[in-house]
Amino acid sequence: MIGFYKKNIKHITEHAVDADKRRYADTLEAARHYLDVENYEKNIDSIPEKWDDALAKYGQKKLNTNGIIPWQVQRSYYGLVNAFKMRDSLKILKYSTDLGHYIGDAHVPLHTTANHNGQLTNQVGIHAFWESRLPELFSIHYNFVVGKAKYIEDPLKEIWKILKHTHSLVDTVLTFEAQLNASFPSRKKYSFSERNNTVLKQYSQEYSKAYHDKMNNMVEKQMRAAILTLGSFWYSAWVDAGQPVLKNLNRTPLLPDEKKEIEEIEMKYQNGPIFGREL
Repeated sequence: MIGFYKKNIKHITEHAVDADKRRYADTLEAARHYLDVENYEKNIDSIPEKWDDALAKYGQKKLNTNGIIPWQVQRSYYGLVNAFKMRDSLKILKYSTDLGHYIGDAHVPLHTTANHNGQLTNQVGIHAFWESRLPELFSIHYNFVVGKAKYIEDPLKEIWKILKHTHSLVDTVLTFEAQLNASFPSRKKYSFSERNNTVLKQYSQEYSKAYHDKMNNMVEKQMRAAILTLGSFWYSAWVDAGQPVLKNLNRTPLLPDEKKEIEEIEMKYQNGPIFGREL
């Protein structure tokens, strides 16, 4: 598998944000990126794991409002299995990339809570702080060598296991930032920088390092876990498809409707607005 994925690493990197771009064109896309646990149950263990059971319990509207990420990962996984079976390189890359996006989101604690941006606890901005600012500052020092992929017997159970662990980190993410904010000199909390001719207000390096250290490298641990999980999902899909040889693959041309859809998504992405909440 490594030859195929290494060869296409540029494509995968460039299309890693496709799932976010679809949020500008598809009103149902946003819900595929998160699970607002508290809006379903007090305890994540009480949420039915299977889609049909959740649909029967909550109804389509509640699911589309409060998030469906575990079931989206499952759908994307079986999409990848079918793409491997067809030996269709474009579809393999599409579902591989989509899985990467959704599995990454499933490892971000604030993608598993109704308080997704600290808006309920006077911590607005914490989402991008944890998800973007900290990796931008410190990921150069992270160790991304995570070991060999493993075969996953039950992809749905596996993603639920991951989400339960991710959700268990929410209190730490919020509480530690609140504690730091209460003790840190307010004048040193933010800094300003220029990007694309725009002056940005952002969390200072000093404040960011204090938060990063206080969480004991949680961001690195979650990124490492996401990498290993994604590799394992790719590997398992390939095994479930019969371990096809990934050379001289088919390349099914896009249909006119598919090309048009991609063009429309790109146009709407460039011009906005986004559907659903900011993630």
